[in-house]
Amino acid sequence: MRTVSTVIAAAAALIAAAGGGFIMVHGQHRGAEVPRLALVTAARANDAPIYYQDPDGKSLYSPTPKKTPDGRDYIAVYAETEEASAPKAVPTDRKIKYYRNPMGLPDTSRVPKKDSMGMDYIPVYEGEDRDDGSVKLSAGKIQRTGVKSEPAAPRVIRTLIRAPGTIQLDERRISVISMRAESWVQKVANVTTGSKVSKGQPLMEIYSPSVASAAAEYIATITSKGTSGVAAYGRGSRQRLMNLDVPDAAIAAMEKSGTVPITIDWSAPRDGVVLERNAIEGMRAQPGDVLFRVADTSVVWAMIDVAERNLGALAVGQPVTVRARGFPGREFTGTVSVVYPQVNRETRTARVRIELTNPDLALLPDMYVDADIDIGSPRPVLAVPESAVLDTGSRQAVFVERGQGRFEPRDVKLGHRGDGHVEIREGLVEGDPVVVSANFLIDAESNLKAALKGFSEAGAQP
Repeated sequence: MRTVSTVIAAAAALIAAAGGGFIMVHGQHRGAEVPRLALVTAARANDAPIYYQDPDGKSLYSPTPKKTPDGRDYIAVYAETEEASAPKAVPTDRKIKYYRNPMGLPDTSRVPKKDSMGMDYIPVYEGEDRDDGSVKLSAGKIQRTGVKSEPAAPRVIRTLIRAPGTIQLDERRISVISMRAESWVQKVANVTTGSKVSKGQPLMEIYSPSVASAAAEYIATITSKGTSGVAAYGRGSRQRLMNLDVPDAAIAAMEKSGTVPITIDWSAPRDGVVLERNAIEGMRAQPGDVLFRVADTSVVWAMIDVAERNLGALAVGQPVTVRARGFPGREFTGTVSVVYPQVNRETRTARVRIELTNPDLALLPDMYVDADIDIGSPRPVLAVPESAVLDTGSRQAVFVERGQGRFEPRDVKLGHRGDGHVEIREGLVEGDPVVVSANFLIDAESNLKAALKGFSEAGAQP
């Protein structure tokens, strides 16, 4: 009994020194509770209970034996039990400023406390609530939450704009065959719409009174020996045939034979595909009537619709990869040749023209394609993984590891994105260790710390 009395007397002295009396704390009621560490120190020397706790685990303590209202004894807590049940050792070289709610609620306590579920309040030490916005985590919490960091480093970011489009013909590679004088179609070659033709290949035979008259005049001129100024007059007659769009091969045949043919062979002006055939044997063709339309499809255009928000990143000459939906797994390469200076008011897109080589004529007009436009820079830029950036819409930030479990928030300005990385234009330097995993948990801890600080300051005001 003397030993117990000695312990009680020592505890009472500590209570008096701490503020005069021990007040129990339950729920949100606060008082001048004596820290249990003082009772532990007093009881270790005498191997006696350091305090007594409510048998239901409630936040009710007593320095002396006590009973609950229903007659049950409080449970004695010894120094060994306290140390074994403590979540972690209390550092002796640092001062605890306050205890915060373990569930993140805006509730603090000046003394050790448990919440309604029996969880211990978490101590906050001096130096852990700096005004620079940094957050300090214990090694155990860093390991449990999976916090990982990675240094900011130069990297080539491949940024792509993906947009749909269609294949169109190169308008510079389309030829129309029509007559410049009244003519009759005597015969049509075995050529139909979709047929491939070569330059100089005969398409039809034409009889035209105007062409026959010009041809007779030209032949007479070049075969006459007594006419003065034959050379100049002959050039004029030949030019008349050229003005009537007579093929060069037909004019050369006249010069070689020295005779005027009844019909003239009209040939294809270029290699390509027959897109349109309107010529019919025996028909009368008026000047301007389109008899054939031939297009060279060895080079085609991909007309891509790019969203308005991406126009600032486009430039002529950027490489493009095009995939045709009709040829899965095959890629066609080209470059941006024209960005049309107009935005569609309904779709808010602008048209971009891409030139593509089509050696095997696989790409057909109006075929659907998908384009990947590479807008990234070929030079390395400072970059971090996209997971490192916390983006609120108006602010972008990252957490930089400062060592010893401390993490500092840093505002950054972003650039291009691609391949899972994002360019950092301002806010970081090469080698800065940036948190890339579980940074949202650190952000939550930072917001909680700010809320608790504001709550504590508000509570400290009179």
